[in-house]
Amino acid sequence: MSKRLGKGLDALIPSLNVSEDDKVIEIPLKELRPNPYQPRKTFNEDSIGELAQSIKEHGVIQPIIVRSVLRGFEIIAGERRFRASQQCGLEKIPAVVRKFTDQQVMEIALIENVQREDLNAIEIANAYQALVDQFQFTQEELSVKVGKSRSHIANFLRLLQLPEDVKQHVSRGTLSMGHARAIVGVKDDKVKKELANLTVKNEWSVRYLEDYIKELEEAKQPQKNKPKDKRKDPYIDQVEETLRDRYRTTVKIKHQNDKGKIELLYYSKDDLERLLELLQGKIS
Repeated sequence: MSKRLGKGLDALIPSLNVSEDDKVIEIPLKELRPNPYQPRKTFNEDSIGELAQSIKEHGVIQPIIVRSVLRGFEIIAGERRFRASQQCGLEKIPAVVRKFTDQQVMEIALIENVQREDLNAIEIANAYQALVDQFQFTQEELSVKVGKSRSHIANFLRLLQLPEDVKQHVSRGTLSMGHARAIVGVKDDKVKKELANLTVKNEWSVRYLEDYIKELEEAKQPQKNKPKDKRKDPYIDQVEETLRDRYRTTVKIKHQNDKGKIELLYYSKDDLERLLELLQGKIS
């Protein structure tokens, strides 16, 4: 992640630091509630457990930052410390109370997590969209706020166009950002889901997936100056599908008058060697 921040957020970061002049108070955990704008939906339990063990031995060294709200306090920075303290069974936690607007709270929650790379791609996309919806930011204004290029913002927001099943794969990490960017360009949602499932099942690389999508798109293009093909034999369709599943690659069968040829496409030397091993195994 880039260390450059937009001017708006850059001015906010010092307010997250605790100095010797700050008044630190002990706040009961039951009076605290998480930041409602927190984009991170899942926390690493092992990491929280390690922090809890450290707190048991040394206490909470760095106070959390909160703001006063109706019926208690809202956590601005330090939710991991809060969760770990709950796990330890503590009743109170050291905190510094500051004043923040809703917009500042939202921006801080986003930048604190994004800079630490704690969010997955879908959580980042949702956080960006929330800022756009809540404060009517343009993509250009948002790019300045978070210190990222406009294309970076656009690429993440496009991920929200993916079907829910595909977004779940991205959230779990079974699909990478590169895979998601390739799939989101496909128009048909049904095809997007099929591509996602094939990619996860067969462990396709991003390059392999991109080439596979390219093959699909080219197959849809009308052939110029050529007569239209006769309706394809359903049996040939079935055989192609069987071979695609078996060899995990694009398969074309060219058939005419009971004669023809079978083409297996490969996209790298490693891919070719993989196919040769499979074919040799079938022959031997």
